[in-house]
Amino acid sequence: MTSNSTNLFLSSLSPENREWLLARSSPISLPRKTSLYEAEQTPDYAYFLTSGLASVVTSMPDGGTAEVGLIGREGVVGSVHLLGPAPVITNCFIQLEGEGRRIPFDDLRKAFRSSEEIRERILEFVQEQALGVSQLAGCQRLHESEERLARWLLMAQDRVESESLNFTQEFLAMMLGAQRTTVTMVAGALQRSGLIEYHRGKVKILDRENLEAAACDCYHITKHLYANLYKRNHHDLR
Repeated sequence: MTSNSTNLFLSSLSPENREWLLARSSPISLPRKTSLYEAEQTPDYAYFLTSGLASVVTSMPDGGTAEVGLIGREGVVGSVHLLGPAPVITNCFIQLEGEGRRIPFDDLRKAFRSSEEIRERILEFVQEQALGVSQLAGCQRLHESEERLARWLLMAQDRVESESLNFTQEFLAMMLGAQRTTVTMVAGALQRSGLIEYHRGKVKILDRENLEAAACDCYHITKHLYANLYKRNHHDLR
């Protein structure tokens, strides 16, 4: 199995550390709905995505769910479990099918403890995720559904680098924290404006420039966080 994409976390490392992780990881196909970790469980594996998109989701006692994060080829799925003993209360699964590499979690934990560079890069990614979640928590409370959908579609496209995004209507509703009827209404408004093409969860971005104008300011804040991730310590893949 091959992929034209790379994982940005791995590409940020020195050749020695990158090769150490690559030697202990293996390529894997990641179909939609593949579970990457479950709430309150230490995962067997961590993942370096090279394509596709993973959703981080929190569940409520009444059965409701909400997306609280997304991870593409920039990060390490499972990295939050390295920070301490507290149980992680989110689930993570593949939302857009892709590919990646998986590494036994114990091997990644060993690298996190022994390598200053790997530890710093993982902490940098986790910090970017935490700052993004903080911004989006305010976004969910203060901004309109149309602005939030535009923002989220742009964030997803930044990570998968494709104009076409195949999301189920159920997932879009979970992402917006709204009913499916609201998704239909909001996506329909963006479609009538010529910004996207939408049909049964299949979204194609037609006019990115004006979609950015339709999004709330949260997109530009989170885009800056994403664009500057690993920027100070980036090594090209060899």
